[in-house]
Order: sequence, then structure tokens, then C-alpha cells
Amino acid sequence: MKDRYFIKTQKILRIATINNKGTPHIVPVWYSYIKNRLYIGTNTRTAKARNIRHNPKVSFCIDAGINSPDIFGVMGIGRAKLILEDNRVKPIAKKILRRYFKSLENKSAQYLLGDTDCIIEITPKKITTWKF
Repeated sequence: MKDRYFIKTQKILRIATINNKGTPHIVPVWYSYIKNRLYIGTNTRTAKARNIRHNPKVSFCIDAGINSPDIFGVMGIGRAKLILEDNRVKPIAKKILRRYFKSLENKSAQYLLGDTDCIIEITPKKITTWKF
């Protein structure tokens, strides 16, 4: 259960997708963890969203710490899908952005909310943890 708590409390997730030529693409993203699924707000123009359209297989990593014994991480593999319906996208995007902004009235939060036209939903299939 420590891995679920860790996933819920961290702020940066790195997601790896694969493009149509088989090349990996990895980026750090903001996210939310709800009911054993990971949600990432993005735009359909991004490489990660385009890649998921061709290949739903993804991997991810969340880690913290620089010095032992405080290094801990979670990595996993799973399947992703794009949520495109605006009536589902905006409520999830707001949940994600509330983790990072004190108020959604913030100019940057408003910009990001307006630019978010899809949500990546990841269903983890396998999760592994490490600690040093």
C-alpha cells in the first residue's frame, strides 16, 4: 500500500510512449491518481497523445530522493486511452490542476485548462517499487 500513497502524494510522473516508428518518447507530466488509475491532462497535438492513438502500451516512473536511504520509486507498465469528451475532460483536468495551483483562477491554470482537450487515462498492469 505504500506505493499507492506514494503515487498519490508525488507531483511529477514520467510517461513513456512509443511513436509509429517504434521510437520511445518520455516526458515529465502533472497527474492525478484516482481509483487505481493515472490521469494526465494534455492536448491532442502532443506527441504523447498522438503516440497513444497508435499504441496504447505505456510505461511510467515516479521517484523521489537523492541520497540513500531516502530514495524511493515506483515504475509500471500499463495501457492508456484518450478521453476526448469535453464533459469528462474538463472535470478531470480541474482535479489535476488543483494539485498544482492554489486557485484555478490563476492565469497559468486558466491557460492550461483551456488548452487541455484530452485526458490520458492509464490503467496500470504491473507496478514495481524500489528503495535505496
